[in-house]
Amino acid sequence: MKAVLAYSGGLDTSVCVHILQEEYGLDVITVTVNVGLDKNELREAARKARGLGVVKHYSIDATTEFAREYIFRAIRANGSYEGYPLSTALARPLIAAKVVEIAKKERAQVLAHGATGKGNDQFRFEAVFRSQAPGRRIIAPIREKNMTRREAVAYARKHGIPVPVKKGRSYSIDENLWGRSIEGEELEDPGTVPPEDIFAWTRLRRKKPQELEIGFRKGVPVSLGGRSVPPVKLITELNRTAGAHGVGRIDMMEDRILGLKARENYECPAAAVLLAAHRQLESLVLSRRELRFKEAVDSAWSELVYSGLWTEPLRYALEAFIDRTQERVTGTVRVRLHNRSCEVIARASPYALYSREAVSFDDKSLDQREVEGMLRYHSLQAELFGRLKR
Repeated sequence: MKAVLAYSGGLDTSVCVHILQEEYGLDVITVTVNVGLDKNELREAARKARGLGVVKHYSIDATTEFAREYIFRAIRANGSYEGYPLSTALARPLIAAKVVEIAKKERAQVLAHGATGKGNDQFRFEAVFRSQAPGRRIIAPIREKNMTRREAVAYARKHGIPVPVKKGRSYSIDENLWGRSIEGEELEDPGTVPPEDIFAWTRLRRKKPQELEIGFRKGVPVSLGGRSVPPVKLITELNRTAGAHGVGRIDMMEDRILGLKARENYECPAAAVLLAAHRQLESLVLSRRELRFKEAVDSAWSELVYSGLWTEPLRYALEAFIDRTQERVTGTVRVRLHNRSCEVIARASPYALYSREAVSFDDKSLDQREVEGMLRYHSLQAELFGRLKR
């Protein structure tokens, strides 16, 4: 019997390969989906998988699909959860969908993942597995064995699984094009200051302020500094540029799907910049009522994605509204990057709902006296209530 495993090449999924083989008697097929990984990591994952005796290994490049079909949707929806720009949560449904594709191709009866029973990834993988491949058995070895991180390390050492783990520093790190998360070890204590060496993308390397113009078309970024840039390159460049200014570092208390509060550390330079710029462009072109209603829609969209419900019908319905609003979100936004901050300093759009003449104190195109009638009734009920109190 075949099992297809979502394989990162890290500790947990490498342990999963051995457990599936030895304790479940399964022929394991591993799938590594590139959503922004380093090429060396991909090669190393393939080497490890084959060294563990898998019957077949797939490396799938999905970076462009991730950018266009997932990240761009998140930008249009201002996708964030409790202040965290969705990154790990955004990649999981794509990875799960690719695992299902391979399972159908290989006629595998089992789908597997390396998530624990305490985290969010089990929901994200299994929601896609169950909706796109109903009836197939799902095995989550780490969860089913109730295995801790330290036990996984011990298991790997006992069975000769080549997973490099620094003694005393066994962080759980997830990385994709849109963000990087670091958790575990001393970081689990909210009162502990994170050591600087856990960060890779947001180390301050530039001391002088830098200004950058970002162009948007229908809600998605299309240019940097006036030059057209393909999606993956645009995000990669912004990660590097904004990261050099320390932008996009997040240390937060997060409410997981299960209700557990967890201390999380994230790095998301491009996401921090693009979401800030996108919101400012929306504020220029959308009406007040559109903006207020879209806040609720964006929040509902983000909650669904965070919870792993990418295949939930409501997401498609919410995106129908979001897509309509984004038809006018075209223009440019200028940002200033400096000392861990991203400041929006200018914005422009041919669809701006803004009149300089109307708002100017030095213009008479609007007769100020005409507002008196509106003022008379603006607080009428409060005025009547005030009279009652007398």
